Amino acid sequence: MTVCHNSYFQESPLEFLTMEEDSEAVIRRWEDLDTDILVKIFQRFSVFELTSGLAHVCSGWRVACCDPILWKTLDLSFMKSHFIKIPLEPYVYVERRSDETLTRVLKLSMNLSRGSTTTLIFHFNLFVSDEQLTYTAERSPCLKRLVLPAWNRIKKTGICKSIRIWKDLESLTMPSIANPPYLMAEIAKNCRNFTELKIMGPFEPFFANTLISLLPGLRVLSLRCSSINYDALLAILDGLPNLEVLNISHSYVVEPARGLTHQRRVVRELDSRIMEKAARLRKFLTCMELETCVMCQRTEMDEGIVRWYKYEEGQWKADEVSSLHLC
Repeated sequence: MTVCHNSYFQESPLEFLTMEEDSEAVIRRWEDLDTDILVKIFQRFSVFELTSGLAHVCSGWRVACCDPILWKTLDLSFMKSHFIKIPLEPYVYVERRSDETLTRVLKLSMNLSRGSTTTLIFHFNLFVSDEQLTYTAERSPCLKRLVLPAWNRIKKTGICKSIRIWKDLESLTMPSIANPPYLMAEIAKNCRNFTELKIMGPFEPFFANTLISLLPGLRVLSLRCSSINYDALLAILDGLPNLEVLNISHSYVVEPARGLTHQRRVVRELDSRIMEKAARLRKFLTCMELETCVMCQRTEMDEGIVRWYKYEEGQWKADEVSSLHLC
């Protein structure tokens, strides 16, 4: 559906014709249309359309545009930054107009949502700044699920400040991070209901030990399409007593170099040691079909850091765990 800009409504009367039973045409005002009907119509609109000026058409449309049903999930997974890579931190330069568009959408969305957003989804390649993230956190204090974008422009101060606000956070999807303790510590300290984590990137013993020490109550963990250290996998199977669901589909497990070989070995089939420890889980999701599975092939080709931009749009949203699946 095409959204008419505010200028159109300023030049045209907010009226429409209906036919009564006696076949006489009756002029009605759009602002008198039932709010529930307007909300159902607006549910078909994208975030761009909802923030394009609809709320300024009339008071009735403003009320409908602020309905919590429209903003329970703020899905920005269709927005990607226009950027170029640079050699110095943050290793990307985001084009100004692209940044301004994101800021505008966030401000308008947060204004209309009035704190009702409980799920926030960023595109994997949307380079959000500290200011944009904390602005959104301050205006969505009831957030329960967060799908984070790339880390490049998000600093420790920004993410920690946001986590302190999101005390109801239950689920986080995030790229791999070089130094995870500070983030996990903030979650452990502030988010008592946190039980679900998805990591998109290599999983090493340091990260596993961080989860074990700081988030022992974790119930769902997805490491799909990643390079997983064998010792790290054993560690979480032993050290996360409340873990119920573990997804390592399309990942490959790597045994660290031992002895004098100095060579890592890719595990093509899970051994009895891992399978026995995983038997206690309610769900243990695996796929290691390198010869037949396209995603397994892509993970190995990209060495555990899948270059999602090379593949079909939206592939990064998929997950075998239904509560983490975004498509």
